[in-house]
Amino acid sequence: MELEKFSYDNKIVKQFAFATILWGLVGMLVGLWVALELIYPSLNLIPQTTFGRLRPLHTNAVIFAFVGNGIFMGVYYSLQRLCKARMFSDKLSKIHFWGWQLIIVAAALTLPLGITTGKEYAELEWPIDIAIALIWVVFGWNMFGTILKRRERHLYVAIWFYIATFVTVAVLHIVNSFELPVSFLKSYSWYAGVQDALVQWWYGHNAVAFFLTTPYLGLMYYFIPKAAERPVYSYRLSIIHFWALIFLYIWAGPHHLLYTALPDWAQSLGVAFSVMLIAPSWGGMINGLLTLRGAWDKVRESVVLKFMVVAITAYGMATFEGPMLSLKKVNSIAHFTDWIIAHVHVGALGWNGFLTFGILYWLIPKMFRTNLYSIKLANWHFWLGSLGILFYAIPMYWAGFTQYLMWQEFTPEGFLKYPNFLLTVTQLRPMYMMRSIGGTMYLTGFIIMTYNIIKTVKAGSFLANEEAEAPALANTEGGHPGEHWHRWIERRPIQLMVISLVVILIGGVIEMVPTFLIKSNIPTIESVKPYTPLELQGRDIYIREGCYTCHSQMVRPLRFETERYGEYSKAGEFVYDHPFQWGSKRTGPDLARESGKKSDSWHYNHMLDPQNISPGSIMPSYAAMLDNILDTTTTPSKIRAMMTLGVPYPAGYDKIANKELMIQADSIAANLKVDGIETLSDREIIAVISYLQRLGKDIKVNKQTTQKQ
Repeated sequence: MELEKFSYDNKIVKQFAFATILWGLVGMLVGLWVALELIYPSLNLIPQTTFGRLRPLHTNAVIFAFVGNGIFMGVYYSLQRLCKARMFSDKLSKIHFWGWQLIIVAAALTLPLGITTGKEYAELEWPIDIAIALIWVVFGWNMFGTILKRRERHLYVAIWFYIATFVTVAVLHIVNSFELPVSFLKSYSWYAGVQDALVQWWYGHNAVAFFLTTPYLGLMYYFIPKAAERPVYSYRLSIIHFWALIFLYIWAGPHHLLYTALPDWAQSLGVAFSVMLIAPSWGGMINGLLTLRGAWDKVRESVVLKFMVVAITAYGMATFEGPMLSLKKVNSIAHFTDWIIAHVHVGALGWNGFLTFGILYWLIPKMFRTNLYSIKLANWHFWLGSLGILFYAIPMYWAGFTQYLMWQEFTPEGFLKYPNFLLTVTQLRPMYMMRSIGGTMYLTGFIIMTYNIIKTVKAGSFLANEEAEAPALANTEGGHPGEHWHRWIERRPIQLMVISLVVILIGGVIEMVPTFLIKSNIPTIESVKPYTPLELQGRDIYIREGCYTCHSQMVRPLRFETERYGEYSKAGEFVYDHPFQWGSKRTGPDLARESGKKSDSWHYNHMLDPQNISPGSIMPSYAAMLDNILDTTTTPSKIRAMMTLGVPYPAGYDKIANKELMIQADSIAANLKVDGIETLSDREIIAVISYLQRLGKDIKVNKQTTQKQ
C-alpha cells in the first residue's frame, strides 16, 4: 500500500506549552498572594488587589489559562499522531491560540477592576463569554476537521474524551452564560435565585468534570502509555470508564447545594449520582495505574512517570473524596469550610498540575530534539511539588474540621459555645500559614521546572514540522468478524459526538426542566419585595468587590446555623436575585439575615477599618467606598433590565428610580449623622449599607409568611 507523506505541526504545540508555563506561574503567584492576604490583611493594598477581586483571577488563571493551555498543548500533539494527520488548518490553530490568549488577558484586566458577573468560575462578562464560545467553536472545527481527514481507522480512547469535552463544555458555557446585558461590561444573569444556583452548580461541578477531568483523562490515556512504552491495561475498561463517567457526571451538580433552598428531589438526585461516580472514576484510575504493570523499575528511574503516577493517585483521592462529600452528613460538616479548599487543590495541584508537568518534561525534549537539561532539577521539582501538596492540603483539612467543630459546639446549657464567628477565624491563622508554605514550595518547584525547560530549549533544535508517513484511510465503514461491538462507534466520529451529546443532556434536562417549569418547586413569599434602586446599586457593588468569595447568604436548616444566623433560608426569598449570592465558603459569617443586626454606623466603620471594629479580622478595608461617588446614571438601565427579567417594578419606575434612590440615601446619611459620622449621601458606602440592611428584612417583617403555590 502506498504511503502518503505529511508533517505534524509542532509549532502550535510549542506555543500552547509555553503559554501553559507562563500562565501557570501567573495563576499560582496570584494564588499564593491571596493565601497570604488571609494571614496579613495589609497585603490587600488597593481595591484592585483585594482578596475578593484577586481570588476569581486566581481561579480563572489556573483553570482556563494554565489547565486550558495544557489541554490544548496535549490535544494538538496527541490528536495529530492518533489520527496520523496534520491539524486540519494551521490558520485555525493560530486563531485558536491567539484568541485564547486574548481572552485570558481580558480576564486578567477585567477581574481586578471588579468587572464580574459574580458567578464562581464564570465571572467573565458577556463580551468575553461570546469570545470564549467563538474560540471554542474554532477549536472544535479544527479538531473535527482533523478527525475527518484521519488516516487511522478507529478513534483511540483519548479522542473519545476530547470529543465529549468539546460538546459538553460548549453546552455548559452557553447555558450558564445566558445573561441580559445592561451595558458593555455589565449584565445580569437570566436566571434568578434557586434556578440560578442550580444552573451555576450544574455548570460549576461539570466545569471540573469536563474541563479539569475528561480532557486530562484523554491525555492520560495517550501520554502514560507513550512514556511507559506499554499498552493501555484494558480496552474494555476504558469503554466502561468513558460512557459511565460522562453519563453520571452531569447529574452531580446539586451536591454543591445540599441543605439549601434547592428542592429536595434535586438534591437527592445529585447525591445518588455522585455516589455512583466513584465506580467509573476509580475504573479510570485503575486503568491508568495498571498500564504501568511490569514497568515499576522504569517509574523509579523516570521523572516523567513519577509525576504521572502521583497525578493518577491524586485523581483517585479526589474522586473518592467527591462522592464522600456528597453524602448529606459529610456535606454538613465540610460545606462552607476549608475542607473544600483542600479537596479542590488535591485535584488541581496533584491531578492537573502533576500530569501537566509530566507531559511537559516528556514533550519539550522530543520537540527540541535534545535531552532534558537536568534530571536532578526535575527530581527536585517532583519532591518540592509533592511536599507542597501535603503542606497545602493537610492544614486545610485540619482547618475545615476546626471550623465545623467550633461552629456547631454548644454549651451544656444549650447555647453556642463560640457565638462570635471571629473566634473561628483567629484559630485558623497557623493553618493558613502552613498552607502558604506549601504553596510556596509548589511554586518554587514550578519555577525550577521553568528554568529547566528554558535551558533544554536553548540546548536543542526545534522541529517545527515533523515529517511522517502513513497509508491513506481506505474504508471507515466495514468491520471485521468477531471484533468488539464498540468498534462500530469508533469509526464514526460524528455519531460519537451526537451520542455523547445526548448522554450528557439527559441528566441536565431532567434536573433543570422541572425546576424551571413546575412553580411549586420555587414557592413565592408574599412579603419578599424587589430591591429598591439604592439596594440594587449596593448589591452590584457587593458583587463587584467579590464579597461572595468570603460570605454566604444561605442559612441551612441545621440547629447550629439557625441558632447563629436565624431562620433557615427559603426558596422564595431569592426570586429577585440576579445572580444568586449563596456563596460556597465562609471566611466570614453568613449574611442572609444581616438586616438590623448592626447599626448603619457599625457597617460604615467596619468598611473603613475592619481590624479596629473587629480585632483579629482578616477582612480588607474598603475605605475607597467612603470616597467613591455612586454612579446613578446606570440606575434606569438596571431597573429596565430587571423588569425584562420579570422583577415586578411598576411601569415607568425607571424614570423615578433615582429620585427614590436619593430619598433612601439621604435617610441613611441622616442616620449616620446622628451617630457622629458626616458623609455625603451620594457615596458608594451608602448603597452598600442599604443592601446589607436589606438582607433578610422581608422575612423578619412578617414572621408568618405565606407561600403561594
